[in-house]
Amino acid sequence: MGISATTGDLWVRFAATRDPALRDELITTYAPLVRFVVSRLGIPPSCVLDADDLLSCGTIGLINAIDRYDPARGSRFESFASARIRGAVIDHLRSLNWLPRTAMARIRQIEYAIANLEQRLGRPPVEEEIAAEAHVSPERYRQMLQEASTIVLSLDAPLGPLTQEEGPTSLADLLEDEHSPEPDAQVEMQELIELLRVALDGLPERERLLLALYYREELTMKEISKIMNVSESRICQLHIQAILRLRNALDIQQDNHQHKHPRRSRLVTGTMRRPS
Repeated sequence: MGISATTGDLWVRFAATRDPALRDELITTYAPLVRFVVSRLGIPPSCVLDADDLLSCGTIGLINAIDRYDPARGSRFESFASARIRGAVIDHLRSLNWLPRTAMARIRQIEYAIANLEQRLGRPPVEEEIAAEAHVSPERYRQMLQEASTIVLSLDAPLGPLTQEEGPTSLADLLEDEHSPEPDAQVEMQELIELLRVALDGLPERERLLLALYYREELTMKEISKIMNVSESRICQLHIQAILRLRNALDIQQDNHQHKHPRRSRLVTGTMRRPS
């Protein structure tokens, strides 16, 4: 969503006057962004909130972003607002305690199997190997991946809590070119981006392609399934598996990075720690 001349003028007038009427115009202008961001979070139909409730939570994040956005800083509003929309939705879901413990247990079981195999094999394990390590059949492993999708597991999910001054960082945000990073965080952010680049390079080619199509090209799971000639549910499984591989790779790299640069690992260890 690019900013038109009319919208740009609207921002200038709102920044100068903080007029509530102009604020309402901006909310209406960027309302489609809420639907777009919420649709990409991969929240399953079994969620306790329906689509309208999710959009309402996202709109709260949008309003928060409009109130805090400073056009003078030169950053794109869409990027700034997307983080807050995601954060508002996910924080509300977490406050409802809707994530089942069994789903969290499956995530940990798969992560543990991947971590053990990658240490032993020195390469990304294939699905059959992961299933054997987890002591389940390949069919049951794929079912576990599908069941684990009840958790918002995505590059778009925030890595840390929402703060007043800055939006939450997500893995997807680290793939973007930050035009105006804070001076005291620029070096640390570059190190974190490099860790993510190395982790992405270590993924199997099929999973790298899937992530590129989904996060860079912004295709839907259905569109990707047609390109890769597999079912949409299979694409969902591969997406979850790729994210788990990334998380495991980043955990290992962070440990190594912290040992080598103990004074320069504050951002990495503070935002990328695996959830308990």
